[in-house]
Amino acid sequence: MSSVQENNAIPPATPSIRDLERVLYGGKRFGNHVDEVWPNLFIGDMSVANDRYSLWKLGITHVLNAAHGRMHCQGSHDFYGSTVDYYGVPADDSPSFDLSRYFLPSAEYIKTALGTTGARVFVHCAVGVSRSASLVLAYLMIHHHYTLLEAINKVKERRWIFPNRGFLKQLCALDIKLILNTKMLAYKRI
Repeated sequence: MSSVQENNAIPPATPSIRDLERVLYGGKRFGNHVDEVWPNLFIGDMSVANDRYSLWKLGITHVLNAAHGRMHCQGSHDFYGSTVDYYGVPADDSPSFDLSRYFLPSAEYIKTALGTTGARVFVHCAVGVSRSASLVLAYLMIHHHYTLLEAINKVKERRWIFPNRGFLKQLCALDIKLILNTKMLAYKRI
């Protein structure tokens, strides 16, 4: 096949929300309070986020709170002190909440943090399955060029996650955008 034909090949379609939910619902349906889902990148819940000793034992250097300002998830620079860098995303775990506006800033935060020697990043929300998982999926899609389905499968190797339908729709839109951007870059190279 010529390179022109390869570059114009139709990319795999983004799965439907229903198909994604089937994938998400499969496998183990229980979780730990925290799991390392990518080298030095952890997803967890508020019980770990509120326990500075647990974070210290894990060697956490950066915290991304996907439920900033919400009840029981009120982390801050003051709470973690000078040894932990903090980034708060004031997201609701509601299908109508626009989490997509935080995909790129959160992905950049994670990328920059992981680029720091010795960094270990903890991403959390209340339960650690929807908001925080969505931001980690976006990071893998944006900076590691995973499709949404590949990112879900990668994270599910280590943790049960279940982003709400609204977040899944927003991640599907990101998936399509990234696929189109990749295709456009390939087309420009021809």
